[in-house]
Amino acid sequence: MQIDWQRAINDILAKKLSCPRCGSFTDDVFVGYLRTPEASEWAPLCEGCTKRENCDARKFVLLCENCSTEVRLRGRRLDEDGFMHSLLEECRRNLEETLDYLADFWREDLDIDPEEMDKRLEEVDPDLFEEENNWRRYLEEQYLKIHAWFRERHTPLPNPGWRSEYVEDIVALGYPTALGD
Repeated sequence: MQIDWQRAINDILAKKLSCPRCGSFTDDVFVGYLRTPEASEWAPLCEGCTKRENCDARKFVLLCENCSTEVRLRGRRLDEDGFMHSLLEECRRNLEETLDYLADFWREDLDIDPEEMDKRLEEVDPDLFEEENNWRRYLEEQYLKIHAWFRERHTPLPNPGWRSEYVEDIVALGYPTALGD
């Protein structure tokens, strides 16, 4: 009798989640938010961020029970499916924030002259625009990966109309998107 070790390992680890802090495998994780700079190491969407040191932004993290207790994460326990649903929603929330920022919110952050209020961010501050646009592209790539995870498992996507609404909004602003046309 010959054992297919790859299949055996895949069967054993199916539906297991890995704690990014300690590396342990578990059936469920705690998902929540932390603001500490080190939390960016445990936040799946922070991998594309260029400002990981000294970041006090709210970070969506997942940790095993022991690690969540140690760092005082106030989260909820989720299995793999629940985590992926939460990750998808967090990715969508971040994409909506970048859309809002590109559309309007940047005007609140920058001290601009009233005659520049009708200009686009890339005209007023090209470096800030590039940073925000790169973040948006990274989030769109992550969204597509998460979307593929649902498709591979033949799992219905929650709120499937969200993607087309986002695409319409970002295209209306005049920006390309990896999420469709």
